[in-house]
Amino acid sequence: MPALKKILCAVDFSEGSPLVAEYAATLARAAKAEIICVYVAPSLAEYVGFNVPQAALDTFVGDVVASAETTMNDFTTENFKDLPARGMVLTGYPAEEILKAADSQQADMIVMGTHGRTGIDRIIFGSVAEKVVKTATCPVLTIKPHAAA
Repeated sequence: MPALKKILCAVDFSEGSPLVAEYAATLARAAKAEIICVYVAPSLAEYVGFNVPQAALDTFVGDVVASAETTMNDFTTENFKDLPARGMVLTGYPAEEILKAADSQQADMIVMGTHGRTGIDRIIFGSVAEKVVKTATCPVLTIKPHAAA
């Protein structure tokens, strides 16, 4: 089996995120790997055409990122005790940013949750996990948090 040196743990800070982190931490301990915990804030660029001033969108996204960075620091401290771990807050479309981060950080595996949406919700919201699984160049472990609880 290939060595795991870096595990990218993608979270959305929902109630299922600690369970996703627990899986990543277990793997990291077993493999003596580093964890890169990633949260992707929406860019809101698609709302520019709705008469919302760009400056207002930029301010809002900046506030979200600043808040997410504080949350990320707390999350990594709480969930990855005694492990080499660092957090990254990115902006953009989640699947694309997770894949870019995995490539740029040379992750050996991605661990992420899935909300398990079906029907119209899946059509409207899509599946970030599905897009990551289909496109990633490394293995992806998906966790369905509400089913495991």
